[in-house]
Amino acid sequence: MTISTKGRYALRMMIDLAEHANNGYVSLKDIAERQNISKKYLEQIISAFKSTGILKTGRGAHGGYMLAKSPDKYTVGEILRVTEGSLSPVPCVEQDPPDCGRCAECATYPLWKGLSRVINNYLDSKTLQDLLDKQLELYENDYVI
Repeated sequence: MTISTKGRYALRMMIDLAEHANNGYVSLKDIAERQNISKKYLEQIISAFKSTGILKTGRGAHGGYMLAKSPDKYTVGEILRVTEGSLSPVPCVEQDPPDCGRCAECATYPLWKGLSRVINNYLDSKTLQDLLDKQLELYENDYVI
C-alpha cells in the first residue's frame, strides 16, 4: 500500500488548518504558500472533503476553510480515507464478508486481513493533534542564532 501525494498533501493541509485555527477561516492561497503546494492541487483535495463535514467553509473576502472540530477529534485514518478510499493492502479484505470465491481456502487471506487491521488501527490511533504537536515541536527546535 502506498499513500498517494494527494493523501500526504491532505495531511499537510489539515495540519496547517489546525495550526492556524485561531486565525478564523484560512485561504487556500495561504496554505499553498506555507506548504509549497499548488493552489490548484489543494482545490482538488478540498473537493474530496466538501461533503464529509470535516471542514467548515466561509465565503467572501475573509472566507476560506477551517476545521469543523478540534484537532484531537480527527484521526489520520479518517483523513486518509477521504483521499485514498480504503487503506487495505489488498482488495479482498475491503469487504466483510469478502467477495472472493477462494477466500475459504486461501492461505494468504488471514495475513492480509491481519495487515489491514494493523494499518487501520495504527492510523486510527494517531490524531491530527498528534501531528500538530510534532510540527510545533519541530518549530521549537528550528532556531537561528
